[in-house]
Amino acid sequence: MQHLDLTVIRQALAWARAGETLWLCTVLSTFGSSPREPGAWLVARCDGAHVGSLSGGCVEEDFLARLADGAFAAPVQRVRYGEAEDGLSGPGVTLPCGGVLEVLVERLAPGLETLAHLEALEAALTGQRPRLRRVDLASGECVLEDDTGLGARVLWPEAPNGEAPSHVRLRVGPAARLVLAGMSPVAEACAEFAQRLGFEVIVCDPRPQALEGLALAGVERVASLPATFIADGGCHAATAVVALTHDPRLDDLTMIEAVTSEAFYIGVMGSRKTSAARAERLRRSGGLSEAELSRLHMPIGLGLGSKTPAEIALAVMADIVRVRRGRARDDL
Repeated sequence: MQHLDLTVIRQALAWARAGETLWLCTVLSTFGSSPREPGAWLVARCDGAHVGSLSGGCVEEDFLARLADGAFAAPVQRVRYGEAEDGLSGPGVTLPCGGVLEVLVERLAPGLETLAHLEALEAALTGQRPRLRRVDLASGECVLEDDTGLGARVLWPEAPNGEAPSHVRLRVGPAARLVLAGMSPVAEACAEFAQRLGFEVIVCDPRPQALEGLALAGVERVASLPATFIADGGCHAATAVVALTHDPRLDDLTMIEAVTSEAFYIGVMGSRKTSAARAERLRRSGGLSEAELSRLHMPIGLGLGSKTPAEIALAVMADIVRVRRGRARDDL
């Protein structure tokens, strides 16, 4: 499954390699209801060709019309849709949802610097190296910084005495991946929820017949031990690994291998009593340290009182989203 962000950057690269000037637009913030979250991208040429989106269509239409009229000649510009305040330009477009959308518009001229920058973004999106784009809001100068890939996609600095920020940092990382260790009714429900949330979903099970019953299109099926898939490089920093089979032969091996990976979330299903027994087993037989055991979410998921496979899957995916967004349990 090709993530929309990757599609945007690859189109930007194609235009840059052809010597085209392009405009990269990033949603900085939303207020009220909005169809896209902060960090969403759109790339465009002055002739109206574009990939990606910022809203349900009204913002794109206005932006492309103004671009065709010669607007956005500056290296960088902030635009607020839905209202105008704080000195930001407001095109007068009223969003149907009643929300407010702020967009960063960067003009990227053709050249080696632009190509190198876009290639680094492509590498980050394909899992090689999560980055932060530090964009100077006056000059448009952009510097890449190393990052974990986790947390909010748009980071504003603390400005003293209410002053306008001088820069913004934009998080760029690989598309979220969910590795499901073994097929089960809960795993199938998790796969469906995860797809809706924009995750790349991979189901690993050494039993080919177990994968045959999975009817969800777009889910990758891997007929091997999940531990083998992980050991072969199946995880990056935006990967969640969950074991939902109640089979310790499958689940324990997965946990032992997963803690050596960069996965941001590792969880296994079971009651508190089962989880305590598993922790002791992994400590004694698996050789896991206390630090490695602390990475495991067990029992997995938020405590929603879930009973059915769908309810358990909801609790699991909600907890994965919580960790990915950098929220502590106490903040809920």
